[in-house]
Amino acid sequence: MFHLAKGLYENWNKKEEYSVLILGLDNAGKTTFLEQIKRTYNPNAKVIPLERITPTIGQNVHTISIASNYLKFWDLGGQSELRTLWSEYFEHCHGIIFVVDSSDKDRIEEVSKELIKIVDSSENYDGLDTSIPILMLANKQDIPDKLEVEDIKEIFNKLAEKLNARDSKVLPIIATKGEGVKDAVEWLNVRLLRNKVNKQPKYK
Repeated sequence: MFHLAKGLYENWNKKEEYSVLILGLDNAGKTTFLEQIKRTYNPNAKVIPLERITPTIGQNVHTISIASNYLKFWDLGGQSELRTLWSEYFEHCHGIIFVVDSSDKDRIEEVSKELIKIVDSSENYDGLDTSIPILMLANKQDIPDKLEVEDIKEIFNKLAEKLNARDSKVLPIIATKGEGVKDAVEWLNVRLLRNKVNKQPKYK
């Protein structure tokens, strides 16, 4: 009887878990963004000093508890040789965050090409559900000579439209200072919960 009651209690108290991919070119600020999420939502988590963050080889994974559910973030390496692995994660993800270095105007065309590949994956790879929310973060908005959010929207909105993304957004952030991080996470969390009728969460 005790084991039955324990099993029922554990089942009732399971929380929904959503997997979120953090994508972007190398040096866009993906890992810094994830570290600031940890600082904001898990104050006791082990964090990397921002000045010691190095390019991600493989992946960084961290789970936070927010409201009544969990968000599991997958920070994937952004070097050109690692981007081919991104599509392997599409099938099980519930949302995508694409981080852009707003100060690197020379690589904005490369950003566009990578977004097009995600669009192509949605057309050729059954695992990417086009109902999932997609959030683009215009990082490094504190750099004087930067692309404005409106400029980045021009690139992103066309691709989001082609992808048929039902929920998409461009938000400004300054990852090194933590500015905009909470707004980004909360925007995404609302959309993940709203979309669970299309993309079921896991339970943990």
